[in-house]
Amino acid sequence: MNKSIRKATLNDVPLILEFIKKLADYEKMLDKVVASEELLTEWLFTKKVAEVIFALDGQKEVGFALYFHNFSTFLGRAGIHLEDLFVLPEYRGKGFGKLLLKEIAKTAVERGCGRVEWSCLDWNKPSIEFYERLKATRLDEWLIFRLTGAELENLAKE
Repeated sequence: MNKSIRKATLNDVPLILEFIKKLADYEKMLDKVVASEELLTEWLFTKKVAEVIFALDGQKEVGFALYFHNFSTFLGRAGIHLEDLFVLPEYRGKGFGKLLLKEIAKTAVERGCGRVEWSCLDWNKPSIEFYERLKATRLDEWLIFRLTGAELENLAKE
């Protein structure tokens, strides 16, 4: 295997959407995907609010990661939030996920970020074990809250 990383370009939007759908299918949430090529183009390449990298085996994209900057008031500097990490099933356990995380860690260090954070579904035991092998800290005391749809709209109107 010839492993490498490359940054996504505007021409990769269909591939990014394909990976998002594969991840959503794995997480049993394919019906929740409303992203489109148009939305990804706008938010990733026009507004540039997030970045995407691919893990390659030779010239074939076998995994992807999507991440963006957040900010820690306690650290007084930015961090990176890893929104999505996905490797095709037939390439799992071959170092591609670690390669993606290593690249994100390298980016965080180069940019002076204080940390890299991400969420993982509680039933996703293979991923949890992978993150623990990397010595990532599990933050069991934190809960994630979310506003979407009508609840988001209603609060914005108050």
